[in-house]
Amino acid sequence: MSETRIDRRFTALKAEGRAAFVTYIMAGDPNFEASLAIVKGLPEAGADIIEIGLPFTDPMADGPAIQQAGLRSLAGGMTLKSTLRLVSEFRKTDDATPVVLMGYYNPIYAYGVESFLTDAQAAGIDGLIVVDLPSEEDEELCLPALKAGLNFIRLATPTTDDKRLPTVLANSSGFLYYVSIAGTTGAAAPKASDVALAVNRIRKTTDLPIAVGFGLRTGEQAAEIAKIADGAVVGTALVEQVALGSDDQDAVERVLDLARKISKGIHGVKKNEQD
Repeated sequence: MSETRIDRRFTALKAEGRAAFVTYIMAGDPNFEASLAIVKGLPEAGADIIEIGLPFTDPMADGPAIQQAGLRSLAGGMTLKSTLRLVSEFRKTDDATPVVLMGYYNPIYAYGVESFLTDAQAAGIDGLIVVDLPSEEDEELCLPALKAGLNFIRLATPTTDDKRLPTVLANSSGFLYYVSIAGTTGAAAPKASDVALAVNRIRKTTDLPIAVGFGLRTGEQAAEIAKIADGAVVGTALVEQVALGSDDQDAVERVLDLARKISKGIHGVKKNEQD
């Protein structure tokens, strides 16, 4: 497949000697317009890659904060189609920041794989994380997505052993998402020493950039991960700010303020200074 925005972003960051700040927000939370304002503001707040959650009623990998965000989004009428429209609106003002759609297979299956890939590419989505589709089902979506020019990003976890890892990495592209804890999003904080051991083990089997997420809430935590991995993913802490907002504008400002604080931690780590 051709080089994607994700590929170009990690190449540029490697040249800069720093890790990526990967942000996650739920599409349509608290509503379409406020969600769009958050997405548009994230690059200025320091986000290098934006993951956009696709709301779903049975989000098995997500903790309470992201589950509630999904329910708020669905209650507001958000759908896969309107999620793609959100990305299209974002692309009118930003053609450089990579966007990854993260969610579950059911809505994509209901939409129709071929139609989804066509519309996702047209909207400006660069990669997919589909939590409940294992490598054994690559023909369902992974291989068609790669053929359409979209990166297919896999999750590896603390329970992904050396025997399983090659299967997880098969057909993976863009980056590998290492889930730093054995649990749902936001359930616990990762232990940096454990993450370092896992990332170093995985690096022996792939040249893909490795981003680490689940449980990162502060700039200090993210900076620790930025010393170890090629990217640090923050989701739950940002999503919680939406729920704390007194109104739409306050929710937008809260998310972007926290993103700025966390990005300072990540961007302050120079990879060539860590050794």
